[in-house]
Amino acid sequence: MNTIGGQAVIEGVMMKSRNGWSVAVRGMDGKIHLRKESLKDRNKLLRTPIVRGVIALYDAFSIGIKALEFSANKAYEGEEQKPMSRHLLVFTIAVALMLGVGLFILFPLYATKLLGIAFHSVSENTVMFNLVDGLIRVFVFLVYIGAIGLWPEMKRILQYHGAEHKVIHAYEAGRMLKPEGLSDMSTHHPRCGTSFLLIVMVVSIAVFSFIPQSWHFFYKFLSRVIFIPVIAGLSYELLRFSSKRKDNVVIRFLVMPGLALQRLTTREPDELQVEVAIKALEEVLSLEVKDAR
Repeated sequence: MNTIGGQAVIEGVMMKSRNGWSVAVRGMDGKIHLRKESLKDRNKLLRTPIVRGVIALYDAFSIGIKALEFSANKAYEGEEQKPMSRHLLVFTIAVALMLGVGLFILFPLYATKLLGIAFHSVSENTVMFNLVDGLIRVFVFLVYIGAIGLWPEMKRILQYHGAEHKVIHAYEAGRMLKPEGLSDMSTHHPRCGTSFLLIVMVVSIAVFSFIPQSWHFFYKFLSRVIFIPVIAGLSYELLRFSSKRKDNVVIRFLVMPGLALQRLTTREPDELQVEVAIKALEEVLSLEVKDAR
């Protein structure tokens, strides 16, 4: 069975398979708008471990921009407002990325540096420094996830996130895809991006421990940015490993924090939202059938 991933967008869901992606968005008129694209087959070198994780991160970013642009324009089509341009969307995402670097890399690093002034065990021990830096990063991440969940406008996106997971669970279980028949499906999934980000936080602690404590603050910060692809690649492999062995008792225990965190990033969807996720899945599966032919 083909592995399917997804992403919640504005009033819709994007689904991605190996050979393509699709996005389904419910407009203000109640109709579901669809878009799908095939993906070119990757060179074998780009499908090797670690490297494929970096490629997956790039794909998630590039496809995510297209899906968000489509959803933003279709969800509010009919209102008296100009469609969101690609340049505006890219600029918005670029600003968000810079804020993310500041919040999740620069701030924890600087906070750890300040703690090192008060506690010599932090400033003089490389492992301790990076452990504290990592724990602060995880704390900031948890606060951030909890805070956006309180934003009323985010509730529907989190519901579509839950719908995406329910439909993927049903597909993987071989269930019939009907909106009214998936109420027992979980809104949490081991391959979720939320779990991936938590793995990234943990892996970063191990990777950054190899950075010498004697380095200048600027070089520590720069190295953390440069190592993002390596950390993403390692985290991707760990996520794949855990999802393939989800029935193993030890693995189930290890993935529990990621699944628990999804309580903050998903909400129970209604049947109309599940219907949108089903449409997105059916569209991306049609690309798989076409490719097989």
